[in-house]
Order: sequence, then C-alpha cells, then structure tokens
Amino acid sequence: MHAIVTDTAVLPTQATSQVRQIVYRTKGKRQEWFTRLASPSGIGEKIKPFVFLDDFDIRSTGKPLSGMHPHSGIATITVVQSGNMDYKDTTGKSGTLSAGSVEWMKAGGGVWHGGGAADGDHVRGYQLWIALPPKDENGPAQSQYLAPEQVQSHGPARVILGRYGNAVSAIAIRASINYLHVKLQDGERWRYQTPEGHTVGWVATNAGTLHTAGVALNEELAVFEESTATLDFVAEGDTEFVLGSAVKHPHDLVLGYYSVHTDGYALERGEAEIERIRAQLEANRSL
Repeated sequence: MHAIVTDTAVLPTQATSQVRQIVYRTKGKRQEWFTRLASPSGIGEKIKPFVFLDDFDIRSTGKPLSGMHPHSGIATITVVQSGNMDYKDTTGKSGTLSAGSVEWMKAGGGVWHGGGAADGDHVRGYQLWIALPPKDENGPAQSQYLAPEQVQSHGPARVILGRYGNAVSAIAIRASINYLHVKLQDGERWRYQTPEGHTVGWVATNAGTLHTAGVALNEELAVFEESTATLDFVAEGDTEFVLGSAVKHPHDLVLGYYSVHTDGYALERGEAEIERIRAQLEANRSL
C-alpha cells in the first residue's frame, strides 16, 4: 500500500541519517529550446531504466520541431504541462496534445516521429526516455496518446507510468516503473512510499521550491541514493515536479545516436530498421 500525506508542515532544515540522501544534483545544460537534465552517457547510466530527461520550452516555428527523427531500443514519454503540441509518427498517428496530455512512444525496433508547438502556441513540458528490456527493444513500435482525463491521479500525483495508491496508468509496460507528475501548494507536504524493489529514485522540479532530504530544489534534477526508503517533500510556493522510481535496469546501455540497446547486436538491428524506415519515407516523398 502506498501512503500519501498532504498537509501543511514546517520546512525541513537539515538531513538526518534516517533520510534518503541526495547523491547528485544538476540544473542541467540549457540549449536552444530545452534544458538537458540527464543523458545516457552521463547520469542516465546510474538511474537506468531512466536514461534521458529534457525540460522543454518551445514556441511555434510553423514547422515540426527538429522534423522527423528516429529512435530504437527505448520508449519516450512526453508530458505536456502547458500549451498545445502537434505530433506525427511512422505508426500512422498524428494530432495535437493539449496541456495535461501524455505521449507514449515505444520505439522498439525502430520508429520515426516529430513534434513541436502548435501554430502560434508556446508549449512546456518534459520528455523522458526509458531503456526497454530485451523482450521489447527490437519489438514492434507502438504509440499511445492520452488526453488529460485519461491520466489517473492519487492525491496530488498524476500517474504517467506504473501505479500509485489507487491510480493506474493506461500505458502498459513490462518493467516495474513509476513516473509521476506532482503539483503541491505552498506549505503542502507529500510523502512517497517507494514500491518494493524501486531502488532508483529521482525528482526534477520546474516551478516553486521543493524541500527534501534537507535541501531546497529549484529548477533542477536530484537523484536519491539507491534505497527503498520513503521520500518526504514539502513545497515552498506552488510547486510542480516529476518523480521517477523503478527497479534498476540490469542491462548495459549500448548507445547509438538516437538509440539505446542492451547489446551491440540489438543496436545493429535497431539502426538497420531506422535506415529502412528512412528510405521508405524518402521514397514516399519522391512519389
């Protein structure tokens, strides 16, 4: 059972030996339209299956952001916090995501997709990559798009992946992973009781100040020590953040430019499928 406590509380001022400590913090690296908080070649190796996280802030350019681009071996999860975001993918789906919506793109053996702010709009959100297990990393690509009302909540937490309390994500995944989108009001306390085996844990904030483990987090990623101890949070100001916890991915991260696989053979298969789809896209454009 997952316990949630939401109430006003005194802000914690220092960590104690009973508190699950933060072992890594970063404000990330700001680029043109996003802040990269985690990547597979960096902290992603320590928090796998979570291998990549961007906090994005983009305005309409009149064309898809970065155009169509490929992935294999991973799933990407996009949470739209504000604005409207257009999308298109090679599973045949396209449309617009509103604030509160979620995109799930299980690239599997290979897929291409693209997206960006809707015409004349300004969109903010998070994009997360998770490493897929061997049974899925070269499987069929699958996309799923959830409207805000399709995302269940328990207390202040929207359940993007996994389950928490009495809320369950509409996205089916093989691995044991929770990914939550949380909003707290000023002075509100929230307690996350970590599920069994979820030794990987982190939070990323982008509004307000979040107090946990004796530190104050503001627009940054914080990674907790590997443990299943409960996490306590207190908001200073209205606070918004995402939280990930999981059973640690037991496989290597073998990297391509847009791909993450468990071994070199799986990567070669994924990159070959990406190339096949690229050639098909180019042939269709020439018709």
